[in-house]
Amino acid sequence: MSPIIRECDRLGLDYFILHTGQHYSYNLDKVFFEQLGLSLPKYNIGVGSGTHAEETGKMLIGVEKVVIKDGPDVVLKVAKLVNPHSFT
Repeated sequence: MSPIIRECDRLGLDYFILHTGQHYSYNLDKVFFEQLGLSLPKYNIGVGSGTHAEETGKMLIGVEKVVIKDGPDVVLKVAKLVNPHSFT
């Protein structure tokens, strides 16, 4: 995803990063933004830990609120193993 984000920056496109907040330790979260030279997310919905169903439900609710608020034309999603369907 980082090459796409850098290209959006280069082109001056209006975009934002939404982070689910499943990982909240430095080593599983902010370190990647720093190492890849990316800006921090505009939104962090703070899903945290829980059962598969709890995390998926929190993601669906959080992502829906952001999409309704900002109304993006396009959404690019990075899938992970735990909740690949959270907003497909």
